[in-house]
Amino acid sequence: MEQQAADVLLATQTALSQASALAVQYSFSVLGAVILLVLGWALAGFTSRWAYEGLSRVHGIDETLARFFTNVLRYALLILVFITVLGQFGVQTASIIATLGAAGLAIGLALQGTLQNIAAGIMLLILRPFRVGEYIETSSVAGTVREIGLFATELKTGDGLYRLAPNSTLWNTPITNFTREPTRRNELKISVAYEDDIDLAMETLMNIAKADSRVLTSPAPSVFIDSLGDGTISVALRYWAKTGDWWLVSRDMVKRVKLAFDYNPDAVPDASDAAPAKKSNGKVTAEKPTPTRQ
Repeated sequence: MEQQAADVLLATQTALSQASALAVQYSFSVLGAVILLVLGWALAGFTSRWAYEGLSRVHGIDETLARFFTNVLRYALLILVFITVLGQFGVQTASIIATLGAAGLAIGLALQGTLQNIAAGIMLLILRPFRVGEYIETSSVAGTVREIGLFATELKTGDGLYRLAPNSTLWNTPITNFTREPTRRNELKISVAYEDDIDLAMETLMNIAKADSRVLTSPAPSVFIDSLGDGTISVALRYWAKTGDWWLVSRDMVKRVKLAFDYNPDAVPDASDAAPAKKSNGKVTAEKPTPTRQ
């Protein structure tokens, strides 16, 4: 009995000493892990703020893009800190990195379409083919840009509807930006019969363009014979206007051409009819203006 009691006492003392040694060892590991977590968290926050301020000062970097890159940097640093902390406890970090890589690949394959939108959003924010407030048109969507996000772009159509377009559909197609350039050209055509006064028709169109102060003098408006038909001659008026005035000017010019030929004995009354040019008692008939988009 005494021998058994001595063995139990010895085993207890050994266990206590081993537990004490483990406690001392892991207490330092835990303390080191806590310090690493605190320092890593603070470092990640400081680095992300520093990166955001630096990107914000770069010309052409959108705020959405700056926040995205800083968040990616912050979470990457936090993951690195977490792996380092696990290494303090003897965990094999190589297996963890391999697991994270496999998980990232699986998530990337599952979210392939979403990642395409993110990549397209980043490229749109970097290259800026359009900005908020500009009117754009693609093969599938048209409208005024309201917001450019990492996943999709919000637009307002010409008839006041809300349209959400995935960024991948905007990146993989040609984009026409109607607002980017400060000036735009327009073209208006009329048809004149062969026996009518072609010079008078051309002079009338030029006077209409010069009378409108919104029509730019540089480049100067021009009037020319566009084509020769079976019974009529197509005369074109080409002029430039500021982009903000283009729509109203183009509508007003159609009206002014119609009114000008109303009082011209060598022209038919309506210069904005859509009917093809025809000879009518030796009069000048008008073609519909070349279709253009706002």
